[in-house]
Amino acid sequence: MEEVLSQNEIDALLSAISSGEMNADELKKEEKEKKVRVYDFKRALRFSKDQVRSLSRIHENYARLLTTFFSAQLRTYVNITVASVDQIPYEEFIRSVPKMTILNIYSVAPLEGRILMEVNPNIAYGMLDRVLGGKGSSVNKVDNLTEIETMLMSQLFEKAIVNLQEAWSSLVEIDPVLEEFEVNPQFLQMVSPNETVIIVSLNTNIGETSGLINICIPHIVLEPIIPKLSVHYWMQTSTKNRDPETYDKLTENIKLTKVEAKAVLGETTINIEEFLGMKNGDIMNLSQAIDDPLTLEINNEPKFYVQPGRLRNKLSVQVLGEIEGGNRDDE
Repeated sequence: MEEVLSQNEIDALLSAISSGEMNADELKKEEKEKKVRVYDFKRALRFSKDQVRSLSRIHENYARLLTTFFSAQLRTYVNITVASVDQIPYEEFIRSVPKMTILNIYSVAPLEGRILMEVNPNIAYGMLDRVLGGKGSSVNKVDNLTEIETMLMSQLFEKAIVNLQEAWSSLVEIDPVLEEFEVNPQFLQMVSPNETVIIVSLNTNIGETSGLINICIPHIVLEPIIPKLSVHYWMQTSTKNRDPETYDKLTENIKLTKVEAKAVLGETTINIEEFLGMKNGDIMNLSQAIDDPLTLEINNEPKFYVQPGRLRNKLSVQVLGEIEGGNRDDE
């Protein structure tokens, strides 16, 4: 695949040609020559751009859910957005992680493998300070967490599991469980060093504290659902089989629903002066002709033509016909 130049690279190239620093004829000769691109097999790309975009969409939704969740839990301003979604070797990711940080390891049954969430210590301590009633200031002392601090942090991220489950529900139903809570990435070996992993980086702002939350998803986790990451899967419409039992229950509940039914004898319009001057025995002309059928309204919507009568000493109406598309605007 040919490389696509950025706008800055294009501007620099045109500027160099205009100033004479670069010869256009030499560029044409270089294009004719065969070029060899270096390929690093340690950085094998196992996900297409289409699949990476799908993962990005899923975690954009996840970021919105986390924003709402942490805002409610911490009762302060929280903003989480997707910064990037990349695929790199696991070894490269581990080298980029600070020596002491907050690491949450989730199992995601029924999928194999585990997901790693790395939370920048500034963010983690800002959260902890809010949970303990502080202003959300951060003090990085991750190397000597107390048992109470460890428990409070792990409980906070354990409660956030439901957001991960909801974000992934469009792909697969998972049952995430927080299995481990670590602070040193050197003690963590989830997959082989050369295994390709997806790294989702989330820009996180909590009050005045900011930092990154990185989610590491190994290839082994995504392998069974890779076909679902294609555009065709997202665009296709799947038809679900009707559950007869649920259908019957809904039908019975709808049948028992109460609605208001009223027969309109007629309508008229008067002004305030006529209304104030009304007295016993006055007669008002209605818009309804004596030979025309009345209108039966259901929840204020005209539905049937009826004629008035009596049944067992009670005023009643008999349905003559249905009003097609019945609403007041159609009359």
